[in-house]
Amino acid sequence: MWLLYWALLASVRVYATLDSTYVAAVYEHRVILNPSPHIPLSRRDALRHMRQNLAVYEEQAALAAEQGAQILVFPEDGIHGFNFTRGSISAYLETIPDPREEMWNPCTEPGRFNNTEIQQQLSCLARRHKLYVVANMAGVQPCPPKTQPTSPCPADGRWQFNTNVVFRSDGLLVARYHKHNLYFEDAFDKPARGETVTFDTPFAGRFGLITCFDILFYEPKINLLEMGIRQIIFPTAWMNQLPLLDTIQFQTAFSLGAGVTLLAANIRSDQLAMTGSGIYSPSAAATYHHARGGDPEEGRLLVARIPVLGPVTGTLAHGGYSLRDGCPPSPPPPPSSSTSTFTATMMHDPFRFTLLNGSQGEAEVCDGDLCCRLTFRRFPENDELYALGAFAGLHIVNGRYAVQVCAVVRCAGSQATSCGQIVEEAETKFHLVLEGAFKTPHVYPSVLASGYTLERPRRVEQSDGRVTMEHSHMAAGLVTAYLYGRAYHLDDQ
Repeated sequence: MWLLYWALLASVRVYATLDSTYVAAVYEHRVILNPSPHIPLSRRDALRHMRQNLAVYEEQAALAAEQGAQILVFPEDGIHGFNFTRGSISAYLETIPDPREEMWNPCTEPGRFNNTEIQQQLSCLARRHKLYVVANMAGVQPCPPKTQPTSPCPADGRWQFNTNVVFRSDGLLVARYHKHNLYFEDAFDKPARGETVTFDTPFAGRFGLITCFDILFYEPKINLLEMGIRQIIFPTAWMNQLPLLDTIQFQTAFSLGAGVTLLAANIRSDQLAMTGSGIYSPSAAATYHHARGGDPEEGRLLVARIPVLGPVTGTLAHGGYSLRDGCPPSPPPPPSSSTSTFTATMMHDPFRFTLLNGSQGEAEVCDGDLCCRLTFRRFPENDELYALGAFAGLHIVNGRYAVQVCAVVRCAGSQATSCGQIVEEAETKFHLVLEGAFKTPHVYPSVLASGYTLERPRRVEQSDGRVTMEHSHMAAGLVTAYLYGRAYHLDDQ
């Protein structure tokens, strides 16, 4: 049975109360970095550094509150930065109590715990501006006298965690989440047991917490979806990876594919190709920002009013959806088959490709059991080369995870060997129907147009493993259109 995510066709299984909305804000922060992160600092110097970033947070919280925001999300690593060693980050660490065990308002009870200056400042910021505030910071937890074999204590006697904290609008600490899926983070430990952390708000109900690399993995993301959580907080420090994993590209894909609101706050760093933040809902247009080459390197506050998404009966995590804009599907063009295939590398993976010939037609390409089909019209006539690609296998570079992907991409040049390379601009617009038969229900759709422009697919349907995405009336040329499947059950193979 299909689950309907589109607001116009919402079924009894999924509801979005359109007259029930809230105002969310995310801040893409140009982080002020420690220029020598491998050299240990005193606590005093570490606080001086972090307070430079918190001064910017204070300004943005005031601006968000002026625009009516009720919740404000700051990015991963936004307070302390990155590239620390385990030892050099020690002065940045704070013990963060578990809100499930300790009720604590750092702003009104500053003397209750030692060395919690950053939590006190965040708490007072939330209280001063009457906002729910989500921030990311460096946390520490001393090992108990006896640790279990499943969670051995590090040699220095403490666990260090990449930590999200949430403060209520009166300053109360209401949630703490330790990042589960680390991305080359030598300063931090992976929690011995995965955490599924949520918090409740009076204006939008329950939210769940994930951080950066977590968005690509089962735990805790799918755990949250299986609980019926439909509003996800996503602090991130994400390096853009076209053609498939640009920040805003995958953020909107996850929001649409999982049927959730995603509040995504990224770091801004041109040197590290970090930019791209947004507020995404399956039942509202996305509000997002993606800096381009030549743009000034500065922060960006995004504020949007979005629908409250209620819980579901059953589970979104097991797939099956239909997205529509109310327009009937267009008839396919007369077929002009493309069958010859070749292999080229895309995102470090060996994709099987077939070129798209002519102004209209159909194409098919398979990689193992995954077969991708495309029906298309393209205009205007030009020399831009496009290909349909398929990959089903284990991605093993900068992470290990199983994917099944059907993708239409603009090639970087006029030769087939350029297909799969990075492209940012395009002139060719498409009407397309992209279809794949996936071995996973976790499939995320996206259409990325020229100049980092997101376009909402007109129609996405899933039934019995077959996913179909239709899109037309493009405002800009096509860079990538894809169905990105995550085969979580194959990650360990």
